Amino acid sequence: MKNNTLDKKEIEKFSKIAEDWWNPTGKFKPLHKFNPIRIKYIKDNLIKDFNLKNKKKPLDGLNILDIGCGGGLLSEPMARLGANVTGIDPVRRNIEIAKHHLKKSNLHIKYYNFSPEKFKPNKKYDVILNMEIVEHVENVDIFINQSTKFLKKSGIMFIATLNKTLKSYLFAIIGAEYILKWLPIGTHDWNKFINPTELIAICKKNSLNLKGVDGISFNPILDRWNVSIDKSVNYIAKFKKY
Repeated sequence: MKNNTLDKKEIEKFSKIAEDWWNPTGKFKPLHKFNPIRIKYIKDNLIKDFNLKNKKKPLDGLNILDIGCGGGLLSEPMARLGANVTGIDPVRRNIEIAKHHLKKSNLHIKYYNFSPEKFKPNKKYDVILNMEIVEHVENVDIFINQSTKFLKKSGIMFIATLNKTLKSYLFAIIGAEYILKWLPIGTHDWNKFINPTELIAICKKNSLNLKGVDGISFNPILDRWNVSIDKSVNYIAKFKKY
C-alpha cells in the first residue's frame, strides 16, 4: 500500500487543463454550474452548525481549509462570505492560477502547493472542505487520515464525491465525458469512485461522525444542480470530529 495520496497521472491531467479554471465555458464548465449549490449547502450548514449570526458575512470568523482547492473556485466564495480561507493543492499550476486570480478579487486567501501529507499548518481548522477530490487521490484512507489531523475537535468536514454505481458510470463518464463532452475524456476513473457506506466507514475510523449525507442531482430543464434524495451519482456528506 502506498503511504501517500498523490496520483501522478491525476497531477499531470490537471496540470494540462489548469489554465481553464476560471473560464465558465471551458473545461471546468460543469464545476462552474455545480458551484452555486455547493456554496449554498456549505454556507447553510455552517450557519446552523456554528450558530452564526452575521448576515452580511455569514461565515465571519471561521477558519476553513480547502483541500484540493484547484484554481480557487470554492475558496474565493468562502472568503467573500467572511471565512479565513487556506487552500492547498498538489498541482503547482493550480496554485499559480489561484494566486493570479486572487489579485483581481481583493480577498485574503493563503494558497500553498502541498498535498495533505506535506502540509504542516501552525493551527487547526474549524472546517475542512474535501470537494470533488477523493475520487482523484491514490489512497482514500490515508487522505482522510491526513485531512482529519487538520480539523479541530467538533470541527466540520464536508466531502463531495461520486458514488460507485452503474448509474454514475453511465452519467458521469459515458454521458458527461463521451456524449455531452462536458468534461475531457479521462477526467474520471470509475474504479476510484466510492460509495457512501465505504466512505462513512473510513471516516469513522478517523474520528469523524456522519451528520448527514445528501444527493446532488442535475436538472436539465432548469440547467442547474439541486440537493436531492438521489445519491446514486453525486453526493455530499458532512462529518463532525469527535
